[in-house]
Amino acid sequence: MFAVCMRYSHCYDDAQDTFQEAFIRAFQKIDTYSGEGSFEGWLRRIMVNKCMDKFRKNRLTIVAENPYQFTSTELEEIEEIELAYTNQELTETIQKLPDQYRIVFNMYVIENYTHAEIAEELNISVGTSKSNLSRAKGWLRNELKKKKLKSNIA
Repeated sequence: MFAVCMRYSHCYDDAQDTFQEAFIRAFQKIDTYSGEGSFEGWLRRIMVNKCMDKFRKNRLTIVAENPYQFTSTELEEIEEIELAYTNQELTETIQKLPDQYRIVFNMYVIENYTHAEIAEELNISVGTSKSNLSRAKGWLRNELKKKKLKSNIA
């Protein structure tokens, strides 16, 4: 569950705070777990919701503007990236994503939300959700390429 918090947070300390808050919430609401479905899924949902609450509390806004420009080849599927990098490299790079991209990326790729669900949850349009996901993938690809180049040079 801590990995879920790490993906949504900027740093380890933020992830720890969110993780602790989510477990407190889980203990407060344990009586609402009906036994249907997995306990892990129930707990994971609390973790994600607590991350989203923290995001909203900071009053960060999801914007569709693109400060980065990418070519279509840079927007290939994220699964190809996963083959070339460790989980730690991916997590560190995801944490560096601009907030609006990181949240949409995590919700869509990791948590399997649909664009409609993301749009509703974040109060943005479906098009903005899709655009932010595409930009997140491009940003990740660009950063991971830079990281790989640096490691090849060293």
